[in-house]
Amino acid sequence: MGLFFYLLFMIVVGALIGGVTNALAIKMLFRPYKPIYIGGKRLPFTPGLIPKRRQELAQQLGRMVVEHLLTPEGIRRKMNDEKFIQEMVNGAQKEVEKWLQSERTIAEWLEKVGVEQPIKKMNEKIGEYVEKRYGEIAERNQNRPIHEVFPQSVLYKVEETIPSVASYILAKISEYFESEEGKQRIDAMINEFLQSRGMFGNMIQMFLGNVSLADKVQPEIIKFLHSDGAKQLLLNLLMQEWEKVKTYRVSDLERWIDRETVVVFLKEKVIPNIGFEQYLTKPIGQIILPYHERLRNEWIPKLVRSFIQALTERVDVWVERLQLEEIVRTEVESFSVERLEAMILEISRREFKMITYVGALLGGIIGLLQGIIGMVIQ
Repeated sequence: MGLFFYLLFMIVVGALIGGVTNALAIKMLFRPYKPIYIGGKRLPFTPGLIPKRRQELAQQLGRMVVEHLLTPEGIRRKMNDEKFIQEMVNGAQKEVEKWLQSERTIAEWLEKVGVEQPIKKMNEKIGEYVEKRYGEIAERNQNRPIHEVFPQSVLYKVEETIPSVASYILAKISEYFESEEGKQRIDAMINEFLQSRGMFGNMIQMFLGNVSLADKVQPEIIKFLHSDGAKQLLLNLLMQEWEKVKTYRVSDLERWIDRETVVVFLKEKVIPNIGFEQYLTKPIGQIILPYHERLRNEWIPKLVRSFIQALTERVDVWVERLQLEEIVRTEVESFSVERLEAMILEISRREFKMITYVGALLGGIIGLLQGIIGMVIQ
């Protein structure tokens, strides 16, 4: 019985020594956090291994991540995986669907991303562009005749409108002379003419008596204005003047019409006709609606695949520029020793316990062997 208790005692002592030694060794990986000095001399094994080698550990972790974990080849394989690509396509389609179903207008989206008063700014930008382009064209063509500056299509368009202009002018003149005001004007002009002729005019007035010349002249004037001859005469005059205008230089034109007036006119005509405002004030879903199916089933998959392909081709460059090794090193160095200890223990707590148990087991076995050897020697 005494032999049994002797061996049991040796086993327990050996197990305690082995277990405590391994547990202490594990603790010494982290503790103490700072060096301990006695009499000006640093105690051995202080600080613990992890605090002492934290910078080296950070460098090694960074190198390990770049060389063995997040390698360009591994990233490229993941990005070329069809399942990953399809997930990205599906995600993009869902996001675009949310975007298109929103009632927000394009102007509101622009304001959301920081563009204030987008409609006003767009009109201002167009106005600035029109003014700049007109200024460049005018300066470049100061000494050139108009017919060389304007496109032939514009010149033809003007010539095509001249007959309509002639008809409009004749119609307005005829309308005026057919009115009571026009008749009174004819009468006044006749009276002025007769009075300017002195005695001869007075004789004509006496000869006509109460008969009004205006009543006789007005129908003839109106008849003339409605005749083809009058129209052709005015048309010829306008065409002659147009031919003269075409020979004028741009500088001549700007002497008659200042540049600011032309720019204002162009802005008033160009900006409303472009139609930017009507698009900016509509929900984007309404604008895209005719192309919705193509956008979802054709354009988005193509764009996503093209984007992934472009990233894949330059993944080495992006990994290098991201400096992942430096990121990991900086992050690990910023961790407190307590946090590093908690992280490592969280990952390896079970293994550390097993090491402690194995130490106790080995200590117990060694204690048993020591007990047996001691008995044999005695």
